[in-house]
Amino acid sequence: MKVLATDMRAPNFTLQDECGASINLSAFYEKKNVLLIFYPGDMTPGCTMQLCAIRDEWPKFIDANIAVFGINHADAESHKIFKGKYKFPFPLFVDKAKKVSRTYDAIRKLGKLETIKRTVVGIDKTGTIVYLKRGMPKNADILKVFKARNRG
Repeated sequence: MKVLATDMRAPNFTLQDECGASINLSAFYEKKNVLLIFYPGDMTPGCTMQLCAIRDEWPKFIDANIAVFGINHADAESHKIFKGKYKFPFPLFVDKAKKVSRTYDAIRKLGKLETIKRTVVGIDKTGTIVYLKRGMPKNADILKVFKARNRG
Protein backbone atom coordinates (compact mmCIF):
# COMPACT_ATOMS: atom_id res chain seq x y z
CA MET A 1 0.00 0.00 0.00
CA LYS A 2 1.23 3.45 -0.91
CA VAL A 3 1.75 5.70 2.11
CA LEU A 4 -0.22 8.92 1.84
CA ALA A 5 1.45 12.27 2.34
CA THR A 6 0.76 15.92 1.71
CA ASP A 7 1.22 17.09 -1.88
CA MET A 8 0.04 13.69 -3.19
CA ARG A 9 -3.02 13.18 -5.34
CA ALA A 10 -5.91 12.07 -3.11
CA PRO A 11 -7.19 8.60 -3.99
CA ASN A 12 -10.62 8.90 -5.57
CA PHE A 13 -13.57 7.00 -4.12
CA THR A 14 -17.34 6.76 -4.14
CA LEU A 15 -19.29 6.16 -0.92
CA GLN A 16 -22.88 6.50 0.19
CA ASP A 17 -23.93 8.91 2.89
CA GLU A 18 -26.40 8.20 5.70
CA CYS A 19 -29.34 8.77 3.32
CA GLY A 20 -28.03 6.46 0.59
CA ALA A 21 -26.81 9.19 -1.77
CA SER A 22 -23.60 8.21 -3.61
CA ILE A 23 -20.90 10.84 -3.55
CA ASN A 24 -17.67 10.72 -5.55
CA LEU A 25 -14.64 12.66 -4.35
CA SER A 26 -13.70 13.79 -7.87
CA ALA A 27 -17.05 15.61 -8.17
CA PHE A 28 -15.54 18.29 -5.92
CA TYR A 29 -12.41 18.93 -7.98
CA GLU A 30 -12.20 22.52 -9.20
CA LYS A 31 -15.28 23.36 -7.07
CA LYS A 32 -14.60 22.81 -3.37
CA ASN A 33 -11.94 21.86 -0.90
CA VAL A 34 -12.73 18.64 0.98
CA LEU A 35 -12.11 17.56 4.56
CA LEU A 36 -12.35 13.84 5.36
CA ILE A 37 -12.66 12.90 9.00
CA PHE A 38 -12.11 9.21 9.63
CA TYR A 39 -13.45 8.50 13.12
CA PRO A 40 -13.79 5.25 15.10
CA GLY A 41 -17.43 5.26 16.17
CA ASP A 42 -20.79 6.99 16.19
CA MET A 43 -21.93 8.24 19.61
CA THR A 44 -18.51 7.76 21.23
CA PRO A 45 -17.18 10.62 23.39
CA GLY A 46 -14.07 11.56 21.37
CA CYS A 47 -15.81 11.30 18.01
CA THR A 48 -18.79 13.30 19.22
CA MET A 49 -16.48 16.02 20.55
CA GLN A 50 -14.47 16.14 17.29
CA LEU A 51 -17.49 16.36 14.97
CA CYS A 52 -19.38 18.78 17.24
CA ALA A 53 -16.35 21.12 17.19
CA ILE A 54 -16.64 21.31 13.40
CA ARG A 55 -20.41 21.79 13.62
CA ASP A 56 -19.91 24.62 16.12
CA GLU A 57 -17.57 26.45 13.74
CA TRP A 58 -19.45 25.51 10.57
CA PRO A 59 -19.53 29.08 9.15
CA LYS A 60 -15.72 29.10 9.08
CA PHE A 61 -15.68 25.92 6.99
CA ILE A 62 -18.28 27.38 4.62
CA ASP A 63 -16.19 30.57 4.28
CA ALA A 64 -13.15 28.44 3.39
CA ASN A 65 -15.22 26.60 0.72
CA ILE A 66 -14.72 23.23 2.45
CA ALA A 67 -17.05 20.25 2.06
CA VAL A 68 -16.75 18.12 5.21
CA PHE A 69 -17.42 14.38 5.37
CA GLY A 70 -17.27 12.05 8.35
CA ILE A 71 -16.32 8.46 7.48
CA ASN A 72 -16.45 5.20 9.38
CA HIS A 73 -17.71 1.63 9.08
CA ALA A 74 -21.06 2.09 10.86
CA ASP A 75 -24.24 1.55 8.87
CA ALA A 76 -26.52 4.25 7.49
CA GLU A 77 -29.02 3.93 10.34
CA SER A 78 -26.34 4.50 12.98
CA HIS A 79 -25.07 7.52 11.02
CA LYS A 80 -28.62 8.94 10.71
CA ILE A 81 -29.16 8.70 14.46
CA PHE A 82 -25.75 10.22 15.25
CA LYS A 83 -26.16 13.04 12.73
CA GLY A 84 -29.71 13.78 13.86
CA LYS A 85 -28.89 13.83 17.57
CA TYR A 86 -26.00 16.28 17.14
CA LYS A 87 -27.37 18.16 14.10
CA PHE A 88 -24.25 17.80 11.95
CA PRO A 89 -24.51 19.96 8.81
CA PHE A 90 -22.34 17.53 6.83
CA PRO A 91 -22.81 13.95 5.57
CA LEU A 92 -21.51 10.84 7.27
CA PHE A 93 -20.22 8.24 4.82
CA VAL A 94 -20.71 4.50 5.26
CA ASP A 95 -17.44 2.61 4.70
CA LYS A 96 -18.78 -0.77 5.81
CA ALA A 97 -15.95 -2.81 4.25
CA LYS A 98 -13.37 -0.20 5.42
CA LYS A 99 -12.00 -0.06 1.86
CA VAL A 100 -11.67 3.75 1.74
CA SER A 101 -10.36 3.81 5.31
CA ARG A 102 -7.64 1.32 4.26
CA THR A 103 -6.82 3.38 1.16
CA TYR A 104 -6.35 6.46 3.37
CA ASP A 105 -4.29 4.49 5.94
CA ALA A 106 -6.97 5.10 8.57
CA ILE A 107 -7.04 1.55 9.95
CA ARG A 108 -5.65 0.35 13.26
CA LYS A 109 -5.22 -3.38 13.83
CA LEU A 110 -5.85 -4.74 17.30
CA GLY A 111 -5.09 -8.43 16.90
CA LYS A 112 -7.63 -9.69 14.36
CA LEU A 113 -9.86 -6.67 14.87
CA GLU A 114 -9.61 -3.68 12.55
CA THR A 115 -10.83 -0.32 13.81
CA ILE A 116 -10.75 3.15 12.32
CA LYS A 117 -7.69 5.21 13.23
CA ARG A 118 -8.75 8.81 13.83
CA THR A 119 -7.37 10.60 10.76
CA VAL A 120 -8.10 14.01 9.23
CA VAL A 121 -7.35 14.56 5.54
CA GLY A 122 -7.64 17.93 3.79
CA ILE A 123 -7.85 17.94 -0.01
CA ASP A 124 -7.73 21.10 -2.10
CA LYS A 125 -9.75 21.84 -5.24
CA THR A 126 -7.09 20.23 -7.44
CA GLY A 127 -7.46 16.88 -5.62
CA THR A 128 -4.15 17.28 -3.78
CA ILE A 129 -3.75 16.30 -0.13
CA VAL A 130 -2.81 19.49 1.71
CA TYR A 131 -3.42 18.36 5.28
CA LEU A 132 -2.92 14.97 6.94
CA LYS A 133 -3.02 14.51 10.71
CA ARG A 134 -3.86 11.75 13.16
CA GLY A 135 -5.98 12.45 16.20
CA MET A 136 -8.09 15.54 16.76
CA PRO A 137 -6.36 18.57 15.29
CA LYS A 138 -7.73 21.99 16.10
CA ASN A 139 -10.11 23.51 13.60
CA ALA A 140 -7.92 26.62 13.46
CA ASP A 141 -4.96 24.51 12.27
CA ILE A 142 -7.06 22.86 9.55
CA LEU A 143 -8.58 26.15 8.37
CA LYS A 144 -5.18 27.88 8.32
CA VAL A 145 -3.87 25.41 5.72
CA PHE A 146 -6.85 25.95 3.42
CA LYS A 147 -6.74 29.73 3.80
CA ALA A 148 -3.04 29.73 2.87
CA ARG A 149 -3.77 27.57 -0.22
CA ASN A 150 -6.66 29.80 -1.29
CA ARG A 151 -4.40 32.86 -1.19
CA GLY A 152 -1.63 31.16 -3.11
